[in-house]
Amino acid sequence: MKVQEARYVMSNSDYQKCPEPDLPEYAFIGRSNVGKSSLINMLTEKKSLAKTSQQPGKTQLINHYLINDLWYLVDLPGYGYAKVSKVEREKWETMINDYLHNRQNLICTFVLIDVRHSALTADLEFMAALGEAGIPFHIIFTKADKLKPGQVANKVEEYKQTLSELWEEVPPMFVTSAEKHEGRDAILKTIETYNQSFEKTK
Repeated sequence: MKVQEARYVMSNSDYQKCPEPDLPEYAFIGRSNVGKSSLINMLTEKKSLAKTSQQPGKTQLINHYLINDLWYLVDLPGYGYAKVSKVEREKWETMINDYLHNRQNLICTFVLIDVRHSALTADLEFMAALGEAGIPFHIIFTKADKLKPGQVANKVEEYKQTLSELWEEVPPMFVTSAEKHEGRDAILKTIETYNQSFEKTK
């Protein structure tokens, strides 16, 4: 898939105020500071489409971007550590859960994991909740350029082993580097395939 156009549409704290659910939608989420904004900018080839920050918790709303006038890329607030109050965190969690459970045109959620880390409880719990709710998701490992290729392979294998102990079936996985544009084609191809299925069901 060639991304010819990517534009910001709107930000909301309420899934019911998001754009009309008439196009396929893909959500991107991960722990704070996982490299989500950099990944989104890499996928769309727009350097500042999503605002990057060294400060965790930059994304605080449900952000919709329209790609090629065909599908929505949705940037969700991170979970886990962020320098905000407990009340604010709980508000984010409610907003994210309402969106994930009720957005009817959400085709797949991409859960971002920093490949340098072993499986973290926050990530495993979040994915378990998705699985229990029957919400389809894929895993995207970020920051692969921070390790040697052999180390990346070992980390991914280690993660698969952890998940296989918890899950009957391990979700699809992608290894990415925003710096090197690694993994971009594979993710966009997957989205394109889903888009075609969405068209057939309309």
